[in-house]
Amino acid sequence: MAREMCDKGRVLVNGHEAKPAKEVKQGDVVTLRFSSRIIEIDILGLPAASSKKTHPEEWYRVKSDTRLRREKDLWNENLS
Repeated sequence: MAREMCDKGRVLVNGHEAKPAKEVKQGDVVTLRFSSRIIEIDILGLPAASSKKTHPEEWYRVKSDTRLRREKDLWNENLS
């Protein structure tokens, strides 16, 4: 799924389109653009390959999660 999103230009790293092989590092901001929402994530760190007991909240923090209003929803609101 990540590769497909990158190929479609839906993943940004620090405001630039990311290729599937793009490595992220601590301090990067990753933006994921879905059809109904945009999520911005701050990269806090990366798990060590040898570390088995890590928690995702140590790796990233959701900076923003914006739900997008679809054209269909706007159309229905205008009819009401």
